[in-house]
Amino acid sequence: MKTVILDGHSVTPSKVVCVGRNYVEHIKELNNEVPTSMVLFMKPNSAISCELTTRDSPLHYEGEISFIIQSGNIKAVGFGLDLTNRALQGELKEKGLPWERAKAFDGAAVMSSFVSIHPSDIEKLSMELWINGVLVQEGSTELMIYKPLSVVEEINSFSTLVDNDIVMSGTPKGVGSYVKGDVFVGKIFLNQKEIVSQEWITV
Repeated sequence: MKTVILDGHSVTPSKVVCVGRNYVEHIKELNNEVPTSMVLFMKPNSAISCELTTRDSPLHYEGEISFIIQSGNIKAVGFGLDLTNRALQGELKEKGLPWERAKAFDGAAVMSSFVSIHPSDIEKLSMELWINGVLVQEGSTELMIYKPLSVVEEINSFSTLVDNDIVMSGTPKGVGSYVKGDVFVGKIFLNQKEIVSQEWITV
């Protein structure tokens, strides 16, 4: 089973639950409709990785504020990359088919380390993604359509979040493709103070 680092210790998530279309500008970016209810999908444990890799088909990155759940509540925050085979996803959506082949493949959930946060700080988080020294994505909980606590509540209403499961809260505008050798730096801020930073060099 794949693991992630929480406060310096290894933990094993059973799954990753992702929110789609949670930032208005990203919805416009992909010419999607604003959802009337929360869009959720899952990635298995086998999708978790600490490495950022390329595949035969071009992939898109989606930087996200990500959370570890314990006792049904948000315990910690980190930076996650939701990798997507965008062309394949488009084909599947046109046919009304599930997205798993485009979203849940091995290595499709790239995770930083996680740090514990106080519940009162959850709504004060923001993120940045830099690629090759250029800021390509930035967003905050303030800009989310569905806030983290309501996301966790909705997921728990139909699928139990067990200890150390990960919730990815959606991506802001600025998604795009990448190539081998690109240098990614994902950052999480609490009240503008950096609390997580992770670098990946694409292999």
